[in-house]
Amino acid sequence: MTTVILLALITLCYAAYNLLVKVSGNGADAMTSPILATVSLQCAALSVSLCYLLYLWRTNIPMSLPPKVYPWAIAAGISIGLAEIMYFYLFRESSTGKSMPASVAIPLIVGGTILIVVSLSYVLFNERLSWVQWSGVGIAVGGLALLATG
Repeated sequence: MTTVILLALITLCYAAYNLLVKVSGNGADAMTSPILATVSLQCAALSVSLCYLLYLWRTNIPMSLPPKVYPWAIAAGISIGLAEIMYFYLFRESSTGKSMPASVAIPLIVGGTILIVVSLSYVLFNERLSWVQWSGVGIAVGGLALLATG
C-alpha cells in the first residue's frame, strides 16, 4: 500500500510541476524569461533537496553514494535541466499570443517518455513486460497519435 501512496504523491507532484511550468511559461515574453523561470525552478528544487538532506543528516540516517553513481546522477541533472529550459520555451506565449496547450503538450511529453523508457529498459536493462503491459503501451501510443493529430 505504501508504494501506491508514494506513486500517487509523485504523480500529484509531477502534475503540479507540469501545470505550474505552463503558468510560468505563459508569463514569459522575452527571450530570457524562460531561462530565469528555469533558474527559479532549479533553486526551489535545490532548496527542497537541501532541507531533506538536512533532515536526514539531523536524524543520523547514513548517507553514501558510490563514486561510480555520480556521473549518472549528473547526467540526469543535465537532462532535466535541458528539458525544463525547453519546457518553458514550449509554454511561452509566442508573438501570436498563443502557447502550446498543456492538455496536449504534457500528455505527449509524458507519453513519449513512457514509450522511450519502456523500449530502452527492454534493450539496456533486459526488463521484460507481459503481453498485458505491452498492450497498455500500445494503447498509450494510440492515444498519443490521437492527441497529436487532433
